[in-house]
Amino acid sequence: MVDGGVMQNRDLARDYLWRSEVRLRALAVLYDAESWADVVRESQEIVELALKGLLRSCGVSPPRVHDVSDVLLAERERLPPGAAVHLDRMVSVSRRLRRDRELAFYGAEDLTPSGFYTKEDARAARTDAGDLVGVIAPLV
Repeated sequence: MVDGGVMQNRDLARDYLWRSEVRLRALAVLYDAESWADVVRESQEIVELALKGLLRSCGVSPPRVHDVSDVLLAERERLPPGAAVHLDRMVSVSRRLRRDRELAFYGAEDLTPSGFYTKEDARAARTDAGDLVGVIAPLV
């Protein structure tokens, strides 16, 4: 099916969502190991996959970037009605976790990820990822 010149692949959208749900389960292992930086990083990837699945399900081909919040805002009219009430949160979470993506994985000369990220950071990222997947799953 073609919508606005973009091939709509519902199977790919569902695959993104399925993989985000599987990664949520894997997140528990990282959390239990107290690997807070990895929980933050993996939460970002979960959110990215779920949001790209949502976009694909609406016929929007997501760009190869880690934060699709600008696309969500630009394409808000194409999103399912149930998404509108959650759009601000989707955008906020995507932007916040994108900022932490590389830092949580690689660190910096003056920052070691394992010493920087806290249990509260991990809990917040994990909660946000789980909440967004829960909101997006029925929409895809």
